[in-house]
Amino acid sequence: MIPIKACQEIDKMQGGGQILAKIMAELAAMVSAGVTTKELDEKAGDLIRSFGAASAFKGYHGYPADACISVNEEVVHGIPGRRRLKEGDIVSIDIGIKHDGFFLDMAQTFPVGRIDTMRRRLIETAKGALEEAIKVFKHGNRLVDISRVVQVHVETRGFSVVRDFVGHGIGRALHEEPQIPNYVTKGESPLLETGMVFAIEPMINAGSWEVKVLDDGWTAVTKDKQPSAHFEHTVALTDKGPVVLTQ
Repeated sequence: MIPIKACQEIDKMQGGGQILAKIMAELAAMVSAGVTTKELDEKAGDLIRSFGAASAFKGYHGYPADACISVNEEVVHGIPGRRRLKEGDIVSIDIGIKHDGFFLDMAQTFPVGRIDTMRRRLIETAKGALEEAIKVFKHGNRLVDISRVVQVHVETRGFSVVRDFVGHGIGRALHEEPQIPNYVTKGESPLLETGMVFAIEPMINAGSWEVKVLDDGWTAVTKDKQPSAHFEHTVALTDKGPVVLTQ
């Protein structure tokens, strides 16, 4: 069963989403050559607490940080540490909070200074895939329509869609039903209904879709060491259509 939220619950989630968007904007302003991923994480933790929220990630199944920060070939769940950003890198920041009883989740990928054309196209394609997915999160469509539009948008531009990690429902728990693949799968697909709230998150690679998890048990990297990009918003389906809560 996919949980359905009442209007009042979505309003509460939107309040938390606006906080999360402000936190992401502060972190985006920090992204520059010389900054360590640990410094970004420490800033994220300070900001989360300053807004009276709690980190959704720290301690989740033992995850050790407030944010997931993934650089270049790191796809998702990168553990912050001593790695120092350098000119030409791309860095994905994935943060989640719990506020007023509800979870919010978002991610963005940023250039570090000047980046090459391929990396810029990769970021633009991942961002565009999320925008297209949000457009089809509407009445009369099915969950698979979100998956299809992401896959088509990405693959027609010469990139690949990660199979091992997917989007998800979100609300009173960080991960709720349904799972939201970024590629078409077989089987019956549920109809989209008012009150559904999804964390839609295309993760795409410059090369092969295949990934592996490092020995730290968290950091997922591309098997071919090609760069990866990740964008995510928490989105509610209302009577008026999709509403992005994390903006």
